[in-house]
Parts: sequence; C-alpha cells; structure tokens
Amino acid sequence: MGIFDKLKKKTENKAEAQKEEIQAVGWDAITAACETVYPTQKDPKHYGTLISWQFGGNDPLEGISIYDGGEFWHFVTYGLSELYQKESDNQEISGYGMEFTFKLKKDDYEDEEAEIKCVCGILQAIARMTFTRGEIFSPYEYLYTGQTQGIDTKMQSAITGFITITDQELKSIVTPNGKVDFVAFIGATDAELVAIRNHEITVADLYEKIGSDVTDYKRETVI
Repeated sequence: MGIFDKLKKKTENKAEAQKEEIQAVGWDAITAACETVYPTQKDPKHYGTLISWQFGGNDPLEGISIYDGGEFWHFVTYGLSELYQKESDNQEISGYGMEFTFKLKKDDYEDEEAEIKCVCGILQAIARMTFTRGEIFSPYEYLYTGQTQGIDTKMQSAITGFITITDQELKSIVTPNGKVDFVAFIGATDAELVAIRNHEITVADLYEKIGSDVTDYKRETVI
C-alpha cells in the first residue's frame, strides 16, 4: 500500500517535528474485503495519490488497487469512504458510503500499463463528481457524458460511458466508520446509453444483454 499504509498528522504544536500515527481502519476494512476474494494477493498493483485532495491535489481518491482476476483486472478505489478516523456526523455510513470497482478485460494491449493508468484516471474523474457536486452513485444507474470517443487510451473503443451494478464479489462491509457499498462500473456504448436515456431499455435489462460485468473494449453494442 506504500505511503497510504499510514497517515501522519502534524500535532497542534507546530514547533514540534513529531507526528501522530492514525490507524487506517477504513482502509484496512476495504483491503480485508478484497482479500476474501483474492486471498493470495497480499500485494496487488496499486496507484496512490501523491498530493491528497485535502491538501490541494486534483485527485480525490487516495489510492486504487488492481487485483488480478485471471481474465480481467479488478480495480477497487480507496477514498470515497472514511479511510482513517471518523469525521462525518452520520454514524451509519462511512463517508459517502461507497467505493468504486471496475473490471477490465485483459487483451493484447499495445501498452497494458497505460490502459490501467487510464482506468485509474477515469475513476478519479468520476470520484471528482462526488467530491465537487455531491453525486452519489448507486447500482443500476448510468453515466452518460455525450462523448462518442472510446474511453480507452487510443479512443477507438465503442465503449464511451458506464452503467452501474452491485459488485458481484465484494459485498457491503461495515467498518468502524460505518457501512460501505461497492458500486461496480461496467462499460457501455453510446447507443446503449442513449437507449437508456430515451427509456427504451432499463439498466438492468442492458446488463442482462451484455451478460458480463467485465468491460471489453472490443465489445460491439448490443442495441
């Protein structure tokens, strides 16, 4: 987990150089949930945020772990829930009460690392909507931006936006800071998203037609 294993906070006495360690109870709860699904992956690929949002950084998520699901990469965010001490007044939910997940199908990418980083950037952008606008994402919703270019690095995929479901592996957890739900994002095409927006199909029906919670950049539209 790198620098996000522990959060160091300055004491009120600024003259002192001492720092006080704060337990990452929320972070640890998310990791524990992931390890029930991937028990042998104690050190998954991880991308942390260099400058925290609270200190003026551009990325609200403090980190994203990527687990190897065999045929796909399973992304899990850290930062929409309260990772350290309890700060909000709502004792029932932790932070915004959610973390994002995403599964990307492995493929013969020209630069797999670039594709993984691209997904991390997208998840940060979606989280930014929550932090700046208060957007709460629940299962069976859709995210349509109107863009027609693919979300892949080469912008050639037919996948341009997302639908959401409950993560099929990661169940809701109750942390010391409250409940956290894992909301899974699945890539959808422009035609599919327009059909949802026009009430021609529901998110649940579209998910059934797609038949998988793994996003395949080479998938053609089912509409």
